[in-house]
Amino acid sequence: MNLSKMKESFIKFRRYSKERLGLPNTLLLLSFFTGVFGATAAIVVKNLLHFTVSTLHNAFPDAQQNYFYLAFPLMGILLTIFFVSRFVKDHISHGVSIVLKAISKSNGNLRSHNMYSSIVASSITVGFGGSVGLEAPMVLTGSAIGSNLARLFNLNAKNTTLLLACGSTAAIAAVFKAPVAAIVFAIEVLMIDFTAASILPLLVSAATGTVLSMLFLGKGVMLDINSIVPFTISNVPLYIVLGVFTAAVSIYFLRVSRAVDKFFGKIKHPYLKGIIGSVLLGVLIFLFPVLYGEGYESIKLLVEGQTTQLFKNSPIFHYFANYKTEFLFIFYIGIIILFKGFASSFTLSSGGIGGVFAPSLFVGAFSGFFIATLSNTYLGTSLPAANFVLAGMAGVMTGIMHSPVTSIFLIAELSSGYGLLIPLMITSSVSFLLVKPIEKHSIYSKKLAEKGELKTHNKDKFAMHKLDWHKLIEHNILTITKESSLREYTQLIARSSRNLFVVTDEENHFMGMLSMDDHRETIFKQELYDTVSVRELMFYPDTVALFTDSSETIIKKFKESGHYNLPVIDQEHHYIGFLSKTHLLTVYKDFIAEDSED
Repeated sequence: MNLSKMKESFIKFRRYSKERLGLPNTLLLLSFFTGVFGATAAIVVKNLLHFTVSTLHNAFPDAQQNYFYLAFPLMGILLTIFFVSRFVKDHISHGVSIVLKAISKSNGNLRSHNMYSSIVASSITVGFGGSVGLEAPMVLTGSAIGSNLARLFNLNAKNTTLLLACGSTAAIAAVFKAPVAAIVFAIEVLMIDFTAASILPLLVSAATGTVLSMLFLGKGVMLDINSIVPFTISNVPLYIVLGVFTAAVSIYFLRVSRAVDKFFGKIKHPYLKGIIGSVLLGVLIFLFPVLYGEGYESIKLLVEGQTTQLFKNSPIFHYFANYKTEFLFIFYIGIIILFKGFASSFTLSSGGIGGVFAPSLFVGAFSGFFIATLSNTYLGTSLPAANFVLAGMAGVMTGIMHSPVTSIFLIAELSSGYGLLIPLMITSSVSFLLVKPIEKHSIYSKKLAEKGELKTHNKDKFAMHKLDWHKLIEHNILTITKESSLREYTQLIARSSRNLFVVTDEENHFMGMLSMDDHRETIFKQELYDTVSVRELMFYPDTVALFTDSSETIIKKFKESGHYNLPVIDQEHHYIGFLSKTHLLTVYKDFIAEDSED
């Protein structure tokens, strides 16, 4: 079958699906295919990463591996920069942020290359030891699959965004075998509305991703923990303490990330940036090999109690083996918590591609273990380390991503630890309540929020950001110079369909306005036509719209002034046009209606 016949067949299928199946059933069908493709991409990448890491580790004896940790990150980040600059030629770092921006600014449309570029680049970065995770690139990949599938079927912005969310849901469900957390992520982080129309496609994609993951990756959960101890009320105070600690760690991680990003932002040459970042990362991994890659193996070592393996291949291993004390051990865990933020930031800011899912879980696991060990050693408690590892993961993930519900269900599904829902809730809630007032936005949304490009569940607020009032400026109000006579003014009235007029000078500077209603008697006195000038009749309005004003400011000016029309001027006081309150509110209401449930 040639290309033209394939295209013709697809057009017939698209028409059939819309006419015979109807839009709701078509969306369910597309959500299934989005789930299949999104989950398949995630499964392939996971296996590719496992193969890359195994190959690199098996190629060298254990005694030599640590020295190659200095070289692996350099190779990986430089290869990633080469791939992105030569083949992708687009910004693909911070995958979830790209998805959020697409939802807010591009009606859910993502570029075609996003279906493969980020997972290829992240596989190179992480495979060679980049201290980040694959989850965010997988979210971008799954979202791009859903977005482009929606584009093929000519779906509107609302349904395109829904299929985008289905793709991210399928990817997360496949990676973690966590369908509930995947759906909650779409609602909590991507800000998808929780309605009957949206939940069914999300359920289909989540179920599809989970089933495919079980078929190809097995039915076991990522953290098969047998050492979980039933929750006891007496430990509640320490789970609260853990919440406070994970909040502090989250704020520290966010601040380090921004500081490192700002530092590398000053380096313009991409390869120089890559060399500096990868060398710094290599040194950290050389000293602390647990920082290599995603870090899930280290989390497993913590929950299984095999803590001596955390020192493997480290130059300070023999020191800790010979002089190990509880204090040094706790100190080592604390150092890992502090340096993981730098390792992840060096990876991403220097040109590597990845996400902070895995780093946040890693830091959280070590934070929980740190608190449990510290309490057991110096307070004489007998806290279950595995329980606190899981709670710590939820706490830090909540603090960094501002996603308490996603964090709770993800950790529960990762470990089959639904018996720990209460501790997870306590730690996550405390972390969120402490982080939110200090860091108002998550690591994904901060830059978007600062630019006014972030969609939220507050539709009114998002509509204000989304609405471009500059496109609503009217130019049908006639202008007249301030030196014109009443006769010229009456001639202008005869040609106008409005009762408002703008007064300008010879250089189009805004000087004031004329309202025909204010001087109806005057304009009928012909004896004044050549003796009265516009300057005597005009007035300067108490409120004007500046071209640089935001939508929120414009609405506020209309509300406070009570006017139904505002002149628009630029910073040099040049007249641009007029803005109608009625027109603005009509477009605003149409946007709200379009984005709401039918």
